[in-house]
Amino acid sequence: MTGSRPAANGQAADPEVEAKLERLPKMPIVDLRYRYRELFRTEPPKAFGPDLLRRSIAHRIQERAYGGLSREHQRLLDQLVKAAQAKPNGRLELPRRIKPGSELVRMWNGRTYRVVVMDKGFAWKGRTFSSLSEIAFEITGTKWNGPRFFGLRSSSSKSEGESKANAG
Repeated sequence: MTGSRPAANGQAADPEVEAKLERLPKMPIVDLRYRYRELFRTEPPKAFGPDLLRRSIAHRIQERAYGGLSREHQRLLDQLVKAAQAKPNGRLELPRRIKPGSELVRMWNGRTYRVVVMDKGFAWKGRTFSSLSEIAFEITGTKWNGPRFFGLRSSSSKSEGESKANAG
């Protein structure tokens, strides 16, 4: 918590916000817990020591002053939390964002398939599909994870990928 600095969003730092942040390192834990309750309207987690209390409070102060996460980023974080809860020891993969106009190319059984990414869906053979999985099914006749079929995700295991490849 240093002197005047620009906010993360590029706007000039608010001196009032800076003053609040400057006071945090000197606050006793009792006052930090009280401030946490004020800002979050809930009891602080029992596991939070002074450092995490300060960080949480500082984040909330800045979030209120300068704005929080965009809806898109909040939705992404929510998806990651759900994925982590579903597979606590699993590997998390960030969903890739493919720009409209991009072309996905896949070789399958000696033929080349080209799919164009659109704002809402995917174009292939003059038709629009809502998912890559639909197109992968049209191509192979079997159910596939579309992003995996088009190489946008790694296979979870080599044997799964081999058994899918042998099926089509």
